This record gives sequence, C-alpha cells and structure tokens, in this order.
Amino acid sequence: MRLWGYVWRQRKSLSLVVVLIAISTGLGVLGPWLQGLAIDTYMANKDIPGLGRLALAMIGVSLLAASTAWFEQYVMAAAAQAAVRDLRKDLFAKLQTLSLRFFDRYTHGELMSRLTNDVDNVSRILGETVVQLTNSLLSVLLISVMMFNINWRLALVTMIIIPMMAVITHWLGKRTRAGFKERQVHLGELNGVIEETVTGAKVVKAYVREEAVIAEFGVTNDLVKKSSIKAQIWGGFMGPLMNLIHNSGFAAVAGAGGYLAVRGLASVGTIASFVAYARRFSRPLNQVAMLYNQVQSALAGAERVFETLDEVPEVQNAPDAVSLTEVQGDVRFENVDFSYDEGVPVLKDVSMWAKRGQMVALVGPTGAGKTTIVNLLTRFYDIDGGAITVDGTDIRKLKLDDLRRQLGIVLQDTFLFGTTVMENIRYGRLDATDDEVIAAATMANADLFIRHLPEGYQTVLSENGSNLSQGQRQLLAIARAILADPGILILDEATSSVDTRTERHIQEGLLRLMEGRTNFVIAHRLSTIRNADAILVINHGEIIERGTHEALLAQRGFYHHLYVSQFKGQLSAEVAAVAGD
Repeated sequence: MRLWGYVWRQRKSLSLVVVLIAISTGLGVLGPWLQGLAIDTYMANKDIPGLGRLALAMIGVSLLAASTAWFEQYVMAAAAQAAVRDLRKDLFAKLQTLSLRFFDRYTHGELMSRLTNDVDNVSRILGETVVQLTNSLLSVLLISVMMFNINWRLALVTMIIIPMMAVITHWLGKRTRAGFKERQVHLGELNGVIEETVTGAKVVKAYVREEAVIAEFGVTNDLVKKSSIKAQIWGGFMGPLMNLIHNSGFAAVAGAGGYLAVRGLASVGTIASFVAYARRFSRPLNQVAMLYNQVQSALAGAERVFETLDEVPEVQNAPDAVSLTEVQGDVRFENVDFSYDEGVPVLKDVSMWAKRGQMVALVGPTGAGKTTIVNLLTRFYDIDGGAITVDGTDIRKLKLDDLRRQLGIVLQDTFLFGTTVMENIRYGRLDATDDEVIAAATMANADLFIRHLPEGYQTVLSENGSNLSQGQRQLLAIARAILADPGILILDEATSSVDTRTERHIQEGLLRLMEGRTNFVIAHRLSTIRNADAILVINHGEIIERGTHEALLAQRGFYHHLYVSQFKGQLSAEVAAVAGD
C-alpha cells in the first residue's frame, strides 16, 4: 500500500492508462464473439461477402487493440519511472537526515544496494506489472461477463479454477517473497565486500591479499546464488501448477460443452466462442499468478527501502529548538558522559571550556576520546549525561543546521569531491563568488599550488583528490573552512600526516583561520600546540591534566611523558629548563 502511494501520485497518467486498458481489453474480448458470429451467421448461411467484411473488421479490431496496448505501456512506463524517481529521492533525502550511528550499523555497500538494487527491483516491476495486472484483471471481468452472457452453465464450470489458483498463488507467494528478501540481504553484503575491496585496493595489493579477498567474495557470492536459487525454485512451481489447473479446467469446459452440444442445448458457434473465451479466461489468471510471484521480488526490495525510510534519526531538532545566528564563542562541556555502545563508556565526567580567541588543545593516546569530543560538539552523536553549551545554550536546544554552520572542521583525512578545485572550496559556502573562493585559497596558502595545476581552479580532481598530495588536500580543506567563516574551529590532527616543510605552510594558513575564533585542536605533534591557551590531557575518557605547555611540563606527569617520548631522549632546552632534567 505504501508503494502504491508513490504510484498514486501519478494518478492523471494512471487514469489515462486505465481508459486505454479498458479500450484494448474490450477490443481483445470482441475477437471470440466475432468468431462465433462468423460461424453461426455468415458461414452457416454461406454469406461470403459478409464473411469478408467481418474478417476485415476483425483485423481492424486487432490493429487498434495492439496500438492502444503500446500507448498504454508508454504512458505507464513514464508514470512508473516518475514514482520510482520520487521513491529514490525520498530515500536519498532520508539518508541525509540520519545520524552517524545509523551509518555505523551498515556498510557503504549495503546502503548503496538499497539505493540501487532494491529501488531497481521496484522500478522494473512497476513499469511492467501495473499495466499487465490491470489488463489481466479487467480481461477476467469482461470475459466472465461475456461467458455468462453466452452460457451460464459453462461459465460456472470455468469459475472452478479461480479458488484453486488463489490458494496456490498465496501459498507459493509467501515462500517466494521470503526467498527474495534473503537474496536482497546477501546482495547488500556482496556490495559491501566489493565496495571495501575497491576502496582499499592499495592495501589489498600491498599485503598481497588478492586471493583472500577473492575467497571472501566467493563465499558471499555463493550465498547470493543459494538464496536466488531458493527463491526461484519456489517461484518456478507457479508456472507448471498454473498450467495444470488451466488444462484441467479447459478439459472440463470442453467436456461440458460437448455434452451440451450433443443435447442440443448450445450451437456449434456458441461452443466455439465459449471455448475461445475459456482459453482466454485462464491466460490472464495465469498472468496474475505469475505477476504475483514477480511482485514478491519488488516487495522484498521495497521492504528494505521502507525500513530505511522508517528510521528515526537519533539526533534531530528539539520541538522548541532555537536559532543560532551569531556566536560569541563561549563553549562549555559540563560533566559530559558518553558511550557508543551501552555499558562501554568512552567519556566520563568531562568538563572543559573555551572562549573566542582561545586555542584549547586536546592531547592523549589513541582511543582516549579526543575525536569523540569533536563528534559530540558537532552533534554527530548526542551525549548520555551532562551538557554541552554554546554561549550558555545547550546545543540540544539549538537548531542543528545553525549549530553546524558555526562549526568549521579540518580533519587529518580530508574528503574532496570529484569536481573542480573551485567547487571543492566553494563547498564551504555555496553562494560564494569566484573572487571569494580565490581569496580564501590565498589565505590558506593554497593559491600558489592551485595555479600550477593543469587547469588551475578548474582542474577536476579524481576520487577524493587522489591526484593531489596530502598537504595540498589539507590546504584545500583549510581554504574551505576559511570560506565558511565559522565561529568555532575544530582541527583534528590536521598536520599529522605531512612533512615539516609542508606543515609550516599549513600552520600559516591555520593561524590565519584561527584568528578571532574559538579553537579546539587535536594534535599528536605536541610541538604544534605549545602556544595553546589550555592543554587538556585525556586518557581513558577522562581529563587527567590541564594547563599551559610550561605548567604541564613542570608537573612531570602524563603530558611530560608524552612530550619527552616524542623526542626520544633529545630533550629541547625548554624541556630541560622547565622540567629540571
């Protein structure tokens, strides 16, 4: 019914299709009646001219029926594709609203499978099935009327096959649908394997794991094969069983018709017309049964699509959410607790604060919870306890779009789109002019290398900017953030993967970007945060130390250990002077 709701949006086209189907079906039903008329009226009276005129009329009826059938298919195809377009658009839009926790549950390949394979199944069936199903049902109705009009006794004999077909169709349909749903699930898993292998092609080749990934693909591919066979075996029973019922019913009609003809209760023309109708009566019933079987494949895909559409975003605007137009930059974490999985805390009682113009650095070992703090500030996830406020307002009471527009993020692994350099930077603010984009690139120290690219700012980047160096990609990310002009800036290890010389260029761009903003910096290179207003040392989800660079070194605690370990005994004069070593 939900799928029908998308089709019903094209009701004008559907109305035209129904009219065309009624015309083509009505013309098709005329054939046997004209056949009986030819036998009883013209052939019995040896009226050759009349028989010729009737033959021409039958040819005309067939041509008109064929033309109408073609036009109805054309109109229905357009309506079906419009319905599928709306379904695909709604699914894609829904994915944009879902929280990151949803994407944590599924592989990219699985989600791609829902957007492509599942929707394509629906598309293929809608375009073909609606017309055929309507045509078949209307044919059954009109043929039934004609048969009862010709001979009600034979019509009742013919109707015996309907309940038999209905029971078998329903029984097989449930099993076929379960099989197709299982196939779609395994197909999604197969897409996940393909997506991961293609994305990680360098790693696969570097570790010589081609045979391993081929074996993994083979296992999943085999599951797809087995589930497909299972679905098609159940579906394969439909045709033979329908033919058995059809032939049995036809034999009953032929026998009853012969009996009536011998008793003089029906003419030869009447029996000929009725036998033709009986044959046609079973054909649309067979089509309905087979279409029902095919529809199970579409519904299996539609179930997965609607399962996604029914997902409730974990993070969404509160009913009384307020706007955030300007940011003063006062950010506070107050006794924040958080866990990705229930019972496994990641952050415990975290409290921190920062104001405009300040730089707060977050340091600690891998897995300590530094990036999680970023995920919570951006509301990619919601906290379990405590509060995060911006300018005194809990971020859960702010409109999500307004909050995120005030946040600029520069990550270690920069994501770039497969479009021009100009458009990648403009992603920070879509209404920016070309001059504003170039000005942002200049501030980020990116203008010079961009102008040396083959097409300058119009150079099209390959997937994720793989035709640029890591440092160049990060400079573009900084330019994008400068263009967005956020009030709060988050730098997540933005220089950890580049050499010292490139780092200096990036640092210059970052310093321009950080001016007048509230800045949070996650850093592994502790030398880059020596001038931070506050350094927070995080370990096992807790802030264990806080202070300036000099103060933390003087404490000779965890931070001192981290700093010293990076130099491996080559202590700087500052460390020796401050720490007394």
